[in-house]
Amino acid sequence: MSKTLETKREVTSESTEQLLGPLSNEIRRHLYYTLGHFGSNGDASYYYRALAHAVRDRISQQWQRTRERFANPETRRVHYLSLEFLLGRSLNNAVQNLDLEEPVREALQEYGYHLEEVAEEELDAGLGNGGLGRLAACFLDSCANLQLPVTGYGIRYEFGMFHQHIEHGRQVEDPDHWLRDGNPWEIERPEFTRTIQLYGHTERYMDEDGIARVRWVGTNDLLAVPYDMPIPGYKNNTVNTLRLWKASTTDVFDLEEFNAGSYPEAVAAKNNAEQISMVLYPNDASENGKELRLKQQYFLVSASLQDVLAQWVKQHGDDFTDFGEKNCFQLNDTHPASAVPELMRLLLDEHKLDWDTAWKITTECMAYTNHTLLPEALERWSVQLFSRMLPRLLEIIYEINERFLGEVSKLYPGDMELRKRLSLIEEGNEPHIRMAYLSIVGSFSVNGVAHLHTELLKSGLFSDFYKIWPNKFNNKTNGVTQRRWLSHCNPKLRDLLNETIGNQWESDLEQMSKLVPYAEDAAFRKKWAEVKRDNKHRLAEYVKEHTNVEFPLDAMFDVQVKRIHEYKRQLLNVLHVIHLYDRIRRGETQGMVPRCVLIGGKAAPGYHVAKLIVKLINNVADVVNGDPATQDLLKLVFFPNYRVSAMEIICPGTELSEQISTAGKEASGTGNMKFMMNGALTIGTLDGANIEIREKAGAENFFLFGLDAKGVVETRKAYDPNGIIAADPEIRRVMELLEGGHFNASEPGIFDLLTSGLRNPYDQWVTIADFRSYIDAQQVAGETYTDQDKWNRMSILNSAHSGWFSSDRTISQYAKEIWGVQPLKA
Repeated sequence: MSKTLETKREVTSESTEQLLGPLSNEIRRHLYYTLGHFGSNGDASYYYRALAHAVRDRISQQWQRTRERFANPETRRVHYLSLEFLLGRSLNNAVQNLDLEEPVREALQEYGYHLEEVAEEELDAGLGNGGLGRLAACFLDSCANLQLPVTGYGIRYEFGMFHQHIEHGRQVEDPDHWLRDGNPWEIERPEFTRTIQLYGHTERYMDEDGIARVRWVGTNDLLAVPYDMPIPGYKNNTVNTLRLWKASTTDVFDLEEFNAGSYPEAVAAKNNAEQISMVLYPNDASENGKELRLKQQYFLVSASLQDVLAQWVKQHGDDFTDFGEKNCFQLNDTHPASAVPELMRLLLDEHKLDWDTAWKITTECMAYTNHTLLPEALERWSVQLFSRMLPRLLEIIYEINERFLGEVSKLYPGDMELRKRLSLIEEGNEPHIRMAYLSIVGSFSVNGVAHLHTELLKSGLFSDFYKIWPNKFNNKTNGVTQRRWLSHCNPKLRDLLNETIGNQWESDLEQMSKLVPYAEDAAFRKKWAEVKRDNKHRLAEYVKEHTNVEFPLDAMFDVQVKRIHEYKRQLLNVLHVIHLYDRIRRGETQGMVPRCVLIGGKAAPGYHVAKLIVKLINNVADVVNGDPATQDLLKLVFFPNYRVSAMEIICPGTELSEQISTAGKEASGTGNMKFMMNGALTIGTLDGANIEIREKAGAENFFLFGLDAKGVVETRKAYDPNGIIAADPEIRRVMELLEGGHFNASEPGIFDLLTSGLRNPYDQWVTIADFRSYIDAQQVAGETYTDQDKWNRMSILNSAHSGWFSSDRTISQYAKEIWGVQPLKA
C-alpha cells in the first residue's frame, strides 16, 4: 500500500488560492460545502468522499446527455432485473473509464495523498453473493462500453453481503454496513417513488364499459424510493444507470400510538417496510426468512415494472401497441420471475387491457437467463405463502398455468404425465410454484451461460420445454469486463500489454491475440515473468497482512476463490493439500515444487456443510503451517472476507487457477475467466466455461482431470468410494489422517459429516472418484512449473486467447440475438 506523503497540505481558506487545476478546486469545494470539513486531520475518508463527489460531477453531464440520447420514443430499451449487483468499488472504475487518472493524482498530491490510499477508504458495494451479482456488474459495464440503452434495476440493500471473519477456524458473520458513511455515487430520485402492494385480497367488479375486472384491495402498502448510480462507459461519453430501490413506509409512524406511549408499535410499520431493503438475501431457513425474501423479489419487480410503464405512458399515453416491441426485460435467474405475473397484473388491472393482448405483450418482452443446473437451486414458492402475500399474482399464475397446460394437451393429447411435469404448480401436500417454469412459459428467450450448461438444460432440466419450444433456447457464454479485471487490477501487465500490442484490447479483448507470437520471444517472457513476480509480491504482502502467513515468492501460487459450496469442491482441494503434507512427512519431496495454496470464499450462513469445510481448511492450515517440515514446501491459508476488492489483488498474483467443480454442476464460472486473462493456468474439470477456456487456450495449456458430465452420471450408477480408497495407498493415507483426528485432535468427531459424505456411495459430487486424477494432474502442474520458461509461455498463451471471455462479446450477443438493440453512439 502506498504511504501517505510526509506533508499533508492543510485545507484552509488561506490555502485555497494555491490549489492547482479545476479538479483540485472541486475537491476543495466538496470538502468545504458538501462535507463541512475545514481542517487537516489526516483522515483520508474525507478526501475519498470529496474526490468521489468531484468525479461524479464530471460524470453528470455525460450522464444527462446519455439519458437524453436514450429517451427517443422509437428506441428499444432493455431493463436488466437482478436481485444482485456485486459492484465492488466505484472510484477507480470511474477514474479509469473517464480517463482521469493523471488529473486525479495531481489533484490529490496537492493534499499530500496518493490515489491508492484514498481509494482504500471506499467500502465495497457488496450487493451480491458471488458470481451472479458480479456478472451483472460486468454486464452493466459492457452495456455502457458498447453504448447500449440498458438500465439495471436492483435493490439498495442497507447491509450487503456479510463480512466474514474467522474465530477458532470457524466462519463468523458480521453485518456489512456499506452505507454507514453514505454513498457519494448515488442520487436519490424521490419524484419516481412507486407504491408496492402486499397482502390484502382481490375482488371482482364491472368497469364503466361493463367488462369484468379484478382489483387488489385491503393491501399493506409501502414505497419504493429509487437511487440512481452512474455506470460510465470506457472513454466514450456514455453513462448508463443502475437504479436501486429502497423500501420505505407510507406513514413514518402512528402518531396516536406514539402519543399513547406505545413507542415500538408507533414505528412498527416503518421498521417492517424498511426490512425489505435492509439485508441482502436473508437466511431463508425459517418461514420468516422465506417471506422476507419473496417480499424482496416482488418489491424489485413491481417497482421496476411500474417505473418502466410510467415512462412509457409519459411518452405514449395508454397506447401499449408497441410496448413489447420497444422494451425487453432480462430476468437474471429466477429471482425476478414474478415479473411475468406482475406485468400481466399491471396491464390487466391498472391499464385495462384484455388477457390476450396483455399476454402477447408480456411474452414479447420477457427474457430469462438460467444460472444453475442444480434442481434444488431452482426456486419454488409455496402456494400458501403466495396466496397470503400476493393473492392477485397467484390468481394470474393459475390462469397462465391453465392456459399453458391447455396448449400442451393440444400438442400431446392424453399425456397426463407430461402435463404434470410441465405444470407451473408442483402438487403435493403443500403445493409450490415452480418459478423457473413460470419464467420459461412467460419469456420469448431462455438462455444458458456456457455451451455445456445450455446443452444440459435442453437435454435434462428443461427437456420437456425444449421439446415444445426449441427455438426459445439459446446459449450466451458468460464473460467479464477486462477493464476492471485486467486493466485496473493489473496495472503493470496493462502497461506491458500497451507497450507491446497497443491499448485497443481495453475496448476489444480479441486484440489480445496479438500476444501469440510473443510467447516465443525470450525477452518478452522475461518481462512477463517480472510482472507476475511483482504481482505475487503484492499478493504475498496482502496475505501476510490478513492471515499473518508468509508466502515465499519462489513458490507456485495456487488459488481457489469462490463461494464455498460442495459442488465447487473446496474439499477436494483440501484433500490434495493433505496429500502433499503426507508426502512431506514421509520424506517423499524429491522434485516437489514449493506451493502456496490460498482458498477464499463465504459460506451461506445456513449452509452447515459449507461452514464445516471452512473449519476444515483452517484446521489443516494450522497443522501444515505449524509443521517445520513444510516451511519451504507448502503453505495453506483461508483468506477471510473474500470480496471484489480482494480479488483485484488475488487475481493478478495467481499462477494456478483451481476450477475443480463436479462436471455438469457449474453453469459457467467467471473467476476462471479473470484468472485466464491475467495469465494464470487452469487446473479443472470439463465443466461450465472450463470447456471453452480449454478450447481457446489449447489442451496443452490446461491441466485437465476428472470425469466429464456423462462420466459422472455413469459413475453414480455403481459408485464405490470405499473401494477406491482401499485400492489407492495415497488416498487411503489422506483419509486416515483426516479420520484419525490429526487435524482435530482437540475436537474429536467434528469432521465426521465430511468424511462420511466422501465415503457415501450416493455422494453426488463424486469427490473420491476424481481424487486420483486430480493428484496426477497436480503432479503434472508441479513438474511444468519447474520449467519456468515453459510455464511463462503457457501463461502468455492463456492471456492471448482470453478475448472470447470479455463480457463485451457476451453483451454484443445478447444485444443482437435476444434484445434486438443497437448502440446509440454519443
